[in-house]
Amino acid sequence: MTTKPNTGGASADDMTADEKRHDQLTRAPKSDESDAAPRITTEDRGDHVTRIDVADTAKVRPGKA
Repeated sequence: MTTKPNTGGASADDMTADEKRHDQLTRAPKSDESDAAPRITTEDRGDHVTRIDVADTAKVRPGKA
């Protein structure tokens, strides 16, 4: 059985990477839009250095609850 993505009938081949990510993260029965919210932020500091942080708005964060 093949399921169609939540993109109004567009095939997965026509979707961008961001659209595919959103579709995958909001497909579960109890999921909502916040599940697809960005979980990291990146900052280019030059000289090939990129800082990666957990976003303040991330629904799931590392560490103890």
